[in-house]
Amino acid sequence: MKTIYLTRHGQTLFNLQHKIQGFCDSPLTELGINQAKIAKEYFIREGIKLEEAHSSTSERAVDTLEILTELPFKTHKKLKEWNFGTFEGEGEHLNPPLPYNDFFVQFGGEDQLEVEKRLNEAITKIAAESSNEQILIVSHGGAIANFYRKWENYSQVRREGAIPNCSIFKYEYDDGIFVLKEIIRHDFSSIMPK
Repeated sequence: MKTIYLTRHGQTLFNLQHKIQGFCDSPLTELGINQAKIAKEYFIREGIKLEEAHSSTSERAVDTLEILTELPFKTHKKLKEWNFGTFEGEGEHLNPPLPYNDFFVQFGGEDQLEVEKRLNEAITKIAAESSNEQILIVSHGGAIANFYRKWENYSQVRREGAIPNCSIFKYEYDDGIFVLKEIIRHDFSSIMPK
């Protein structure tokens, strides 16, 4: 049995500015850095000894991972966020209502099923090929939501609302199946701007 800790990156400048951020990137904010430090404390407090680490190639994910662990890690393009095409960097108010389905295809972006397939292939490959049991993967909110959608019928744990920065989706992987065991949402009240 392998445990996958699928984690969203910390708050970024575009998150703060409410801009659409998919394949494009922006740096972690001071709050985002501190969110990652609090997420790291979860692993320490729970006595979880991470053995392997992977990240999206996006800077915001890599920077978050480097705060969470000192392990060497691999980056994967397939772990990147949804490609929103020409909507990248624009205001979030332009997003259509959920679910997005194939909305962004007409603007050079990805179809929702493509995102789900891409994420599932990447995470399954990591889990299946690893000889380790405690695996950290840092990715993105939309990416994690689509991986969750792929496997939601295998678990009693249900996601409610948005995926907060640095939240952790704890999956157990066995015999080709991912079962969501817990969603860890951290208390960031001590680091929120006054």
